[in-house]
Amino acid sequence: MPIATPEVYAQMLDTAKERGFAFPAINVSSSQTLNAALKGFADAGSDGIIQVSTGGAEYFSGPSVKNMVTGSVAFAAYAAEVAKAYPVNVALHTDHCPKGKLDGFVRPLLDISAERVARGEAPLFQSHMWDGSAVPLAENLEIAQELLAKAAAAKIILEIEVGVVGGEEDGIVGEINEKLYTTPEDALATVEALGVGENGRYMTALTFGNVHGAYKPGHVKLRPEILQHAQEAVVEKLGLPAGSKPFDLVFHGGSGSLPEEIAAAVSYGVVKMNVDTDTQYAFTRPVADHMYRHYDGVLKIDGEVGDKKTYDPRSWGKAAEEGMAARVVEACENLSSTGHTLGA
Repeated sequence: MPIATPEVYAQMLDTAKERGFAFPAINVSSSQTLNAALKGFADAGSDGIIQVSTGGAEYFSGPSVKNMVTGSVAFAAYAAEVAKAYPVNVALHTDHCPKGKLDGFVRPLLDISAERVARGEAPLFQSHMWDGSAVPLAENLEIAQELLAKAAAAKIILEIEVGVVGGEEDGIVGEINEKLYTTPEDALATVEALGVGENGRYMTALTFGNVHGAYKPGHVKLRPEILQHAQEAVVEKLGLPAGSKPFDLVFHGGSGSLPEEIAAAVSYGVVKMNVDTDTQYAFTRPVADHMYRHYDGVLKIDGEVGDKKTYDPRSWGKAAEEGMAARVVEACENLSSTGHTLGA
């Protein structure tokens, strides 16, 4: 199917919240990982989200170019073409963007989408993330107000982060401490600054012990009830019906999470869960296996010529894509998005 329109993307998120599931948001950094994500969603019969980080966008532009906007535009153009061959809806998203990179990443991409929309075209991306976790909450929300206005005008959903995710991603390091838990007061401040949709739709990554990186199950101390308390605080403040979920929530740093923790987070309103570390490993593991098993073919040992069939990048690339696609299917199963495709 074509890349999801703003209307289809909104319907995807609404359906997820109504039916109690969430979409995996798969980070990619190359055409191969993008193809793997698409195949995984198709194999699962699930709509989904494919996203690129600041580092991933740089890599898409070429290691000697390192231009986040160029890489993002190339990623979106390639995705728009190849996604047509798959029977699922896919939305494109840009991942964590800290304050220092806004002018070289999110703001120019918003401008490009605004120009496209003015011409009657669809925006380049369906959502962008502003990561204000490293600045004070007041400044975080002030910048979010500015970006939300621009995003809404370009028919784009904004994602924000309220709180701090520990661990490391793309060189951004978050300390693991009590700041990893968003408070109800933080949630109320967010709604006061951004509203509940009347100023533009946004998704919120509230933190409840999340940590980026690779961890064994049980190592990360998640408290999903934090999400419930945030929703309830806003419901009480605004006088909404009991049980309402005003926030569209995002789950970051999910590697090593227990199934019951994921299920609890989804039940409290998570509609999007980022998956990166696990799919990176799932892509690389088959490559390592191929190289170990065919070392005498991929290397020209003792004056021999090697085996072209085994060092052809397609031979190990196909295995890598299959491995990552299988992990995407697993993510869909964990989040109960399997079989959820609009229009199917």
